[in-house]
Amino acid sequence: MSRREIPRAEVMRALDGKILPILDKYTADIEANWQPSDFLPDFGAEGWEEQVREIRGHAAEMSYDLWVTLIGDTITEEALPTYEAWVINADGIDQIEANNWSKWLRSWTAEENRHGDLLHKYLFLSGAVDMREMEVTTQHLINDGFDPGIDHDPYKNFIYTSFQEIATNVSHRRTATLSKKAGNNALAKICGVIASDEMRHATVYISFIKLMFEIDPSGVMSAFNDMMRRGITMPAHFMRESGGAPQGEAFIHFADCAQDLGVYTAHDYVDIYNRLLKEWNIEGMTGLDDEAEKARDQVMKRPQLIKRIADRGRKPRSDHRFKWVHERLAQR
Repeated sequence: MSRREIPRAEVMRALDGKILPILDKYTADIEANWQPSDFLPDFGAEGWEEQVREIRGHAAEMSYDLWVTLIGDTITEEALPTYEAWVINADGIDQIEANNWSKWLRSWTAEENRHGDLLHKYLFLSGAVDMREMEVTTQHLINDGFDPGIDHDPYKNFIYTSFQEIATNVSHRRTATLSKKAGNNALAKICGVIASDEMRHATVYISFIKLMFEIDPSGVMSAFNDMMRRGITMPAHFMRESGGAPQGEAFIHFADCAQDLGVYTAHDYVDIYNRLLKEWNIEGMTGLDDEAEKARDQVMKRPQLIKRIADRGRKPRSDHRFKWVHERLAQR
């Protein structure tokens, strides 16, 4: 069966009304939603000094790797404007007419914006972080841009965000667990509430792709195969430190910390891939043309190949020490 290419914008227009039930179910009410100040000391109330001392006290109990992972996650969250700029320019998402797609993306951005805001303020209060060094890295990351290989294709955009929102859920959820083990219940609560947001967002993007498969199964399957053949590029893969450090060098060391802690590993990548295969019923998908059938075969085989590579392990970690973390903690 040969393929009749369906314009992406046509698919998006056809689905614009159908995504409303998803938005109604999963978009949080702004007035009722949590805000960063809900989890931080109120400097207008009695006892704020003790709350700050408690935050700083817990900082001394956390490991260097946990601090690096938390800082890296914060930088990633704060670079959100770069990510939105890519997704909102996809075919069929009209910023001027304000269709339901752009309505969701603005809502998503507004919700995500709280994550970096909350984490940044917490790190500032902790006294454990060289905030200027961290902020320089954040500015570099936004300035350097972001290219996940999705072009203006809405299928690839939402496949990417489906994967990444699950990945960030895993990372924040595990950071919450490690923070709790370190006795830092306040930070565990912060990371937990962010992880919950990420899973809700993942559900939305996964639901979008399910609808797209209903209209254009062959086109979406081919896009899925193309994305996974390239590999899902992490949002902060250009991360670097100050002083002329190479683009992406800091991300490599940050990923090493996350891997060693078990916050996000190569095996998690495989697990997320397999989860999406089930969510979208890739194995049982019907209505595919010949090209898409071949793409499906490749999509189904790839997780085992990636797992074999992950099972081989990785190179020994370097002794790099980040400028983000104050020296007294870098020795731990």
